[in-house]
Amino acid sequence: MDELLQEFIAETRETLEALAGEIVAWEADPTDRARLDAIFRFVHTVKGSCGFLDLPRLARLSHAAEDVLAAVRDGRRAPDRALVNAVLAVVDRIGELVEAIDAQVALDDSGEDLLIAALAEGREIVVQAPTPSGQRTGTRSVRLSVDLLDRMMSGMSDMVLARNELARRIRDENPDPALEASLERLSATVADMRETVTRTRMQKIDTLFSALPRMVRDTAASLGKSVTVTVEGVDVELDREMIEVLRDPLVHIVRNSIDHGIETPAARRAVGKRENGRLTVSARQAGNQIIVEIIDDGAGINADRLIAKLVADGARDERELRSLSARQQLDLIFEPGLSSKDEVTEISGRGVGMDIVRSAIEGIGGRIELDSTRGQGLRIAIHVPLTLSIIPTIIVGVGSQRFAIPRQAIEEIVSETAEAIRIDHVGSATLATVRDRRLPMLDLGERLALTGDGGTRMLVIVGIGVGSYVIAVDSVHDTEELVIKPAAPAIMACGLFAGQTLPDNGRPMLMLDCSGLAVDAGLTFVREAEEQDSMVEAQALGVEALLFRDIDNHLRAIPLAAVDRVETVPVDRIGTSGGALRLIVDDQIIPLVASGDCQKAATIDVVRMTDGAWEMGYAIAEALDIVTLPEDVADPVMPGLVSGVALVDGHPVEIVDPFWLFSNVCAGGASNDQRQPTCAIGKDPWLRGFVAPILARAGYRVVEDAGGVVADAILTLDPNTPGDAIRLTDTRTERPGSIYRYDREAILAAVEAKVAGARR
Repeated sequence: MDELLQEFIAETRETLEALAGEIVAWEADPTDRARLDAIFRFVHTVKGSCGFLDLPRLARLSHAAEDVLAAVRDGRRAPDRALVNAVLAVVDRIGELVEAIDAQVALDDSGEDLLIAALAEGREIVVQAPTPSGQRTGTRSVRLSVDLLDRMMSGMSDMVLARNELARRIRDENPDPALEASLERLSATVADMRETVTRTRMQKIDTLFSALPRMVRDTAASLGKSVTVTVEGVDVELDREMIEVLRDPLVHIVRNSIDHGIETPAARRAVGKRENGRLTVSARQAGNQIIVEIIDDGAGINADRLIAKLVADGARDERELRSLSARQQLDLIFEPGLSSKDEVTEISGRGVGMDIVRSAIEGIGGRIELDSTRGQGLRIAIHVPLTLSIIPTIIVGVGSQRFAIPRQAIEEIVSETAEAIRIDHVGSATLATVRDRRLPMLDLGERLALTGDGGTRMLVIVGIGVGSYVIAVDSVHDTEELVIKPAAPAIMACGLFAGQTLPDNGRPMLMLDCSGLAVDAGLTFVREAEEQDSMVEAQALGVEALLFRDIDNHLRAIPLAAVDRVETVPVDRIGTSGGALRLIVDDQIIPLVASGDCQKAATIDVVRMTDGAWEMGYAIAEALDIVTLPEDVADPVMPGLVSGVALVDGHPVEIVDPFWLFSNVCAGGASNDQRQPTCAIGKDPWLRGFVAPILARAGYRVVEDAGGVVADAILTLDPNTPGDAIRLTDTRTERPGSIYRYDREAILAAVEAKVAGARR
């Protein structure tokens, strides 16, 4: 029998056994809301599981019972004796069907229609459910108490700590080889026992993910949608108890993503998306935590709609809701009973799901985070702790404090004084260049408000799945296998630590959560597309650039690809020679560009730029930030220092053109321009504003008048211009030598042909 089906049978049996007393108590007191909720969660979970296990009879019964219980919870029906009897009969029937499935015997479906009909208001139950034939079969697995497994792990942890202390004492006392050999045998035995005991609780998360493709397919088909699911991190291991707790929340979130988030094919076409929606479910380990991410490319969360629903239901005040931050408005999705759907379906619309999801996750010491972009999608990250784990770590220090970092997260450790290391400060950010890798860097002492020892720092390069960054620490100590347990809730809530441990020296120590540190520092990483079609169809990413305030007080930006570093230099190193500014730096003279007087103060900030062959400096007033330039950029009137203007955080920012700078300042200046193909245009404003930027971006030198200049191509709007000029017209005509003036490709093709002919 399928493993998932076996797990469903075992879990349903256990729940029914635990629920037996609750059902009897609810029958005695139908107004007991807590017991009503327990029964409701049971039938809701059974319904969700039947959706991907293909158990239509169970799904039909549980769906009917859920409808009735939802009406009772909402106050639309009174829980009279007839209703209670009908619900109890359905629950009993669910148990009988489960036993029949386990015994692999057929069970007659006669009477199930009457059971469902008895749930209707005003009806009395008139049928007794039959009992299944066959006996309950035994299982091949042994189900152990979680408390017993916890005691085993706790004892194993104490054994590891004792082994570590014994090893330290033996090393300090210079023992004989025979004693060291005995310690080695003991260590090997302890390691083997530790692995065995740990495996009793650990299970691959693939058991949680394996049912998702079928469930996504069936759910999407029932909604008339097309969704492709990608599952990552199936080999990540997690405590079995955590997997069981995550099962229902994951089902809720995935089904909601398909129903609420991903649009219909027609709606996706209307907004320029591919018809096939994408859903990614992944898992990764970060220290003593497992992070499960569910990402869709749907419409995201409509916070305005959530607010409108809450206000319409009378649950909250609109003014209060509008005053919440964007993050708090997203969290409104966790309000009990709230649903953004107006109609009730088998998938959603009952106000059930996200509040239960958060309660379940917080109940095990985890947390859930939302990151939504309207029109682009939603990312849900579930952080859950490992209840107990023994993992290899590296101990680092800041001042007198010690912290543990998971060894698997560390890529490399280097000294900041190494020759291959360079540290630059760009605005408020710090970048470390490690052998041509440019990585964001954070100072651990600064993040944790600790005083360092002031010596040479060590740089720990860590990888967190979506990217890598550098943690600067004062010292790096020994490697050690440590027992990691969840820390106090107040400590875990800050998001910087993954747990606590007690090394053999007896001093408590915290383990760093590398992902949490990156989030706290505001570091962001862009994941590269893995599939070719995603690369082709994805929206183009903006160019990263250094935002700065220029000497003339204008906001400008330089593409980061051209920036080597930003440094402060004394003004006495700046001089004029050959009619141009020069900068003496690193025992060489390089060209310097400045938009104003750069020698007013004692020092000046300079952006060092390079194209791989040439190097130059650009004097600025202040480096502000690293930003991503938008795709919409206003073209300049004529080519020059500024290649366009873009809006960044609502402010116009001029984009410096590195190509123009290097071609005019480093690679020969005006003489280099003479070697460029030259296009002459008339003085018409349309030619100057529309055609000139197109030609300049294509690499041509553009002049307004051919007088005195030998032009490779001439463009004009005058149809009577003599010679072989390229004549542009207002209409699409067949006149030889004329081109429709809004046909960009035809214009560039004609210019290319003219230039090629002129150069022969």
